[in-house]
Amino acid sequence: MTRPAGPPDAADYDSGIDAVLIAAASAPDRLAVALAALRGRVVGRLDWQAAFGDHAMPHVIVVEAAGVDLALLAERLPVIVDQAAALQAGLVVALGMDEIDVVAAATLGGSTRLLVDPTVGDCVAAIVVAAEAARLPAGVFDVTRESDSTRLERLNTEVARIAEALARLTRAEIEEDTPAAPIVGDRTNHYGAPPSLAEPSAADVRRAIRARRLRDQFFGTALFEDPGWDMLLDLYAAELERGRVSVSSLCIAAAVAPTTALRWIARMTDTGLFERRPDMHDRRRAFMVLSDRASEAMRGYIVATRGADLRIP
Repeated sequence: MTRPAGPPDAADYDSGIDAVLIAAASAPDRLAVALAALRGRVVGRLDWQAAFGDHAMPHVIVVEAAGVDLALLAERLPVIVDQAAALQAGLVVALGMDEIDVVAAATLGGSTRLLVDPTVGDCVAAIVVAAEAARLPAGVFDVTRESDSTRLERLNTEVARIAEALARLTRAEIEEDTPAAPIVGDRTNHYGAPPSLAEPSAADVRRAIRARRLRDQFFGTALFEDPGWDMLLDLYAAELERGRVSVSSLCIAAAVAPTTALRWIARMTDTGLFERRPDMHDRRRAFMVLSDRASEAMRGYIVATRGADLRIP
């Protein structure tokens, strides 16, 4: 009897993804399980102490950073980032909250996928996107500029094929809730607000931030998620206060899940709104600041808002 056509069985599925897996022996197995669900081929498995030797050309390098000594992360991650770039491979890093600053100091932006406390489903989605982007010919599209949702739309066929394999291991849905890319427009006031000589103050910006968090107490956070604007406000207030903001602190200011916050930080860094500044006293950390363009835009916007007798939203 001929079997009717349909999605491939898990036993028949093969994603064709070649991966190098870097993880300690005692590390969580979520990345390994995700690769198994994809029927990916692990062409090299390394621990954190091992040198990155000669391996077949992987489509993706997957790294488990959770629980790894921070000094070791600071030493080894830049080498891994350089190796991924040299091999033109995608890079997926799973990490915990404790590793955010060290990991972000080594890699943030571009096509790197950072996942904070991910599920197996999260890992599957990230590996598929990273591997497929690496397999596309150069010039097809700029992976550093497209949103995650757009990339996943390009991969509808691939994601549909892995559904059977993923169902064996998890019923969690693969979701991407990335909002549209943030836009900071020209600071020219198109609404005719009268000019104001009053300079913005950190107190004004902090009051706006407190008002946004107070709103969340009454309506919840899901309805009004706006991580790009929350982070712009936080960095601008810190700039006026002459303070410094770590990546982990900025994730908290974003008021969304850490993985989503890191994705937004990477996007806004890629678009030239944020800049990463190394900590001169501790190479394991980096601080985030507004670019000159973003700082000027924030100042112009707040001056125009106050000049029109409006509140900062």
